[in-house]
Amino acid sequence: MTRTHEIRPDLDEGIDRKVLSQLRARFLKLNEGRMARAMEGLSTRQQGVLNLLPLFFHVNHPLLPGYVSGSTPAGLSNFEPDANALAEAQRLTRSFSYKPRHSSNPPRPIHGLFLMGSLGTLAQADQSDMDVWVCHSPDLNEQELAELRKKCQLLEAWADSQGAEAHFFLIDPVRFVRGERDTQLSSEDCGTTQHYLLLDEFYRTAIWLAGRTPIWWLVPVYEEAGYDRYTHTLISKRFIRADETLDLGHLAYIPPGEFIGAGLWQLFKGIESPYKSVLKLLLTEVYASEHPRVQCLSLRFKQAVFANRLDLDELDPYVVVYRRIEEYLIARNEPERLEVVRRALYLKVNRKLTGSSGRTQSWQRSLLERLAHEWQWDPRQLALLDSRSQWKVRQVDSERRALINELNYSYRFLTQFARNDQTASLINKRDLSVLGRRLYAAFERKAGKVEFINPGIAPDLAEDTLTLVYASSKKGSEPSQWGLYNGSLAALEWEHFAPIKRSRQLLELLTWCHRNGVIDSSTRLALHPGSSDLSEFELFNLLGSLQQSIRLPLQTVAEEPLLRVSVPSEVLILVNVGVDPLKHHRDLNILMTTERTDSLSYAGVRENLVLTLDQVTLNSWNEVLVNRFDGPHALLDCLRDYLNNLPNGPQQPRLRVQCFCHNRAQFIAQRVEEILDTAQNLLLSNLNYRYMIQVQQQYHVLELIPGQVNHVALASLPALFDYLSEDLASYSPLHLDHKALEDHNLALLLPMGQPDCIQVFYRVNEDQADLYVLDEFNALWHQRLPWHDEQSLLMPLQRFLQSILYRRDTLLPMDAAHPPSLDTLYYRLLPSGAGRARRVEPRPAPQTAANKPFYDVQAIVGKAVPGKVQVTLYCNQREFSELEHGDQLFSVVAREIIEQRSETERYRCYITDLDLTGLLGDGQSSSNMYLRYKADLEHALNEALEQA
Repeated sequence: MTRTHEIRPDLDEGIDRKVLSQLRARFLKLNEGRMARAMEGLSTRQQGVLNLLPLFFHVNHPLLPGYVSGSTPAGLSNFEPDANALAEAQRLTRSFSYKPRHSSNPPRPIHGLFLMGSLGTLAQADQSDMDVWVCHSPDLNEQELAELRKKCQLLEAWADSQGAEAHFFLIDPVRFVRGERDTQLSSEDCGTTQHYLLLDEFYRTAIWLAGRTPIWWLVPVYEEAGYDRYTHTLISKRFIRADETLDLGHLAYIPPGEFIGAGLWQLFKGIESPYKSVLKLLLTEVYASEHPRVQCLSLRFKQAVFANRLDLDELDPYVVVYRRIEEYLIARNEPERLEVVRRALYLKVNRKLTGSSGRTQSWQRSLLERLAHEWQWDPRQLALLDSRSQWKVRQVDSERRALINELNYSYRFLTQFARNDQTASLINKRDLSVLGRRLYAAFERKAGKVEFINPGIAPDLAEDTLTLVYASSKKGSEPSQWGLYNGSLAALEWEHFAPIKRSRQLLELLTWCHRNGVIDSSTRLALHPGSSDLSEFELFNLLGSLQQSIRLPLQTVAEEPLLRVSVPSEVLILVNVGVDPLKHHRDLNILMTTERTDSLSYAGVRENLVLTLDQVTLNSWNEVLVNRFDGPHALLDCLRDYLNNLPNGPQQPRLRVQCFCHNRAQFIAQRVEEILDTAQNLLLSNLNYRYMIQVQQQYHVLELIPGQVNHVALASLPALFDYLSEDLASYSPLHLDHKALEDHNLALLLPMGQPDCIQVFYRVNEDQADLYVLDEFNALWHQRLPWHDEQSLLMPLQRFLQSILYRRDTLLPMDAAHPPSLDTLYYRLLPSGAGRARRVEPRPAPQTAANKPFYDVQAIVGKAVPGKVQVTLYCNQREFSELEHGDQLFSVVAREIIEQRSETERYRCYITDLDLTGLLGDGQSSSNMYLRYKADLEHALNEALEQA
């Protein structure tokens, strides 16, 4: 048999209609072979669907599937059903009989039907769906299009009833050529940004079912750039009839933005199913590397048909893609990447070569065997790939590295291509940025992040049996760690095996197991807890908590969250994992009964039962992170970090706190959750709260500034007083935990703080009184003074406060907006005695008769040499300065005061007025600062009085 020559039509020399018929026949011959292969892989009922579709679009018959109405567009160009199709239709509906149309030129609004997808290819599988392009007349109105869409929906439902998943896509060829379309055109389609790449795929993979054939078939590759002129000539000079072909456009040029769009889409899909995306990603890279002179595969395909190279195997869509990538990677000397591509193709085809092929071997298996032989794969390698459904952690982890390298390489390539090519639009830059974040979230390692090792590599990583071991550190050996081993190992066995995974912290290991599906509900776990306090009960509950908080599979992250910084969406805090806080009591067999049940200050010895916290966070980017908090400030460190990571706005993470340790687990969890909830509510109020908690005999204050929460640890009561007395720049409410300072006056007065007033509290204790002042910013001042009566205790303080408030008001400019004048409120803490005060009694402000004189001692404090202050005192308007008296200033003033007194009894002297403008300028300061200077000056003055 002689081989038919290559066809090379030339418009200038004239074109023979027979040559065009010959060309069309070659395409149809190839089409017939692909259709036969597609049918071979379908069930009898599925074959019936494909056979009947052209008939259903050709006629409207009330008893046939897909019928909408008599006016639904029907009539398929150049189609008449064959006897087989009519026989199948009659099997469906006995009363159906086909009547050919008798008018000379009936309307045929359905121009062509084409099958897209994997059918007829090496990768056809039982679950392959049918994507059908329904090319129709551009003259259809909206009503007709709506009816045609309805027909397609009904046919999809009917196909489904026949065991076939079909999707129909309406194509207006005129609009399509202009790049206009309303919907996606295949179930794999990413949208309108890939018009030419989609057309490339259509021309080299679509199977023609019926109707007109593409005019593109008849245009030689060397005329692609002059496509419009060439096709116009074919029709205008009547080489072909206008109703024989349909025109979907040419592939002389592919805009570079499409490579970026296609790459973005495949990378996005590759994050969850990398094998499926590797081939298309590499093809995109090949095309982009050739830009602007891209020799796309459909042109190579057409060239092969023109040259009469019609080998079905070599023109198989997947083989064609593989060959082009192979050529590219060999030229670049990248054998490792080529191996990844070969594995991806093999696993995509999913035909095992190691098992029996049965009585008749499929063409797909034969072709795959030929490829595997060509790749020099040995039986061991084939066996490994064929056992993918049984792959577990070690194999998946190894494969993941190769796939992630490929995805990251593609991302870098696309980024560079977008940067180099000036036509890349701004939307592509945004898409690249979002995709970069997707890749980062899915694959990037960082401290505390749980690595996800199975992005669509193996179907199931769950192990039937595992052994969990805690190995505590021995002197000079490795640090303590948890190990996870395959199988059920006895206490002396596990040391002889390598663990699947090891970790310093148990929860990090368990979260990794859960996130990667290594442990599921059917996994049996053997436990060797070693020196830890972990029980099987606790282990079971820890896993249950993880399953409830991080529900798998995780939903794909939408684009919007990726445009912002990641924030927590689910937070699980587990307290005392593998630790019994009362172990020493258990070991000594001591049963504790106590009225002091606070988990932070338990029993008479005030033990802290919150020893460790493990925080598991699922964030808005689907990252899972585990953080461990232990040490003396574990709870406060956890609180600070949790609060600093909270998002702004109403959408807050769902928080769960759980504890499963041996003793008081429920109470411990409730106490920690209560503190977290309180702190979170205070923070979200945006009032700059301070939250004070007592743990054992120590005090802790959380300064709740959004995003800058700070933890201050105070080891003793004096340290707490020092902290509370620090000057504040604005009002800062203090929230006292209900268990803090239970035995102290402060528990009564601190919660009473309020803005825009000064609050004075006193408590009498025999011959002394404790005086407390909460200033307008809620800073605390405290002084202990001799007690005589309420009047003598409060009157000097009232005079002083009135004078500084008056001074502050007079310093403001006349036209300034005056702050509200500050009220001064007085309270007494009752009852007195050894115990803490139990109630607060409001008191009236002290009253002094207007005609009763008092001794006026005014102080002016200003700057001296750096780091020093200069004090000048006025006693009844007489000046005493350090310039004149040096370090004898207070002794001289004390003698002056004694001389002015008529009484012989020595009693305290008070500063009645204080000016700090020499230190502060005209700036305002809190009353607390004045009170501190007042107390220091009075202390020096009264010491001098005692010695005078």
